[in-house]
Amino acid sequence: MSDMTDTTPGWLTSDELEMARARMPILYVEAVPVRVDDSGEVTSIGLLLRIGPDGTVSRTLVSGRVLHHERVRDALLRHLEKDLGPVALPRIPASLQPFTVAEYFPTVGITPYHDPRQHAVSLAYVVPVTGDCRPRQDALDLVWFSPQEAGSEVLQSEMPGGHGALLKQALAHVGLVF
Repeated sequence: MSDMTDTTPGWLTSDELEMARARMPILYVEAVPVRVDDSGEVTSIGLLLRIGPDGTVSRTLVSGRVLHHERVRDALLRHLEKDLGPVALPRIPASLQPFTVAEYFPTVGITPYHDPRQHAVSLAYVVPVTGDCRPRQDALDLVWFSPQEAGSEVLQSEMPGGHGALLKQALAHVGLVF
């Protein structure tokens, strides 16, 4: 038996991921990208436009899994760069205390958050970005909304799986209640 532990980060194969999702919660990070003014007040909120596996178009937040042997800070940066582009210039908070922990269940109604694939636990952050955001990967576009627009029920209803509820919590966390 070897005393060495394999700590090389990496993705699971599709089969391994499906098996893990069926047996244990998966850790995610989620980010609400914002623009702030010189006084630190949120002036706009960025939401991604994506096409889902079923072909529906929806708005969503930056989100992704934390890899094995990856720090939460590194996972957050990786997903922000993946979704917003390499020159988004996110300012990761000095304290990595999330504004909430969202628990996604495959069963609807246990929490406001639903993911039919798995039980997932997500650490959610509001992250100011100062650079040029150009969506990459599977995002169609990034649209900046005023806090009032982001707080609207119509916009939040365009967000599947409870992301609308998460956006509402993020707005309240930064002092924007509508």
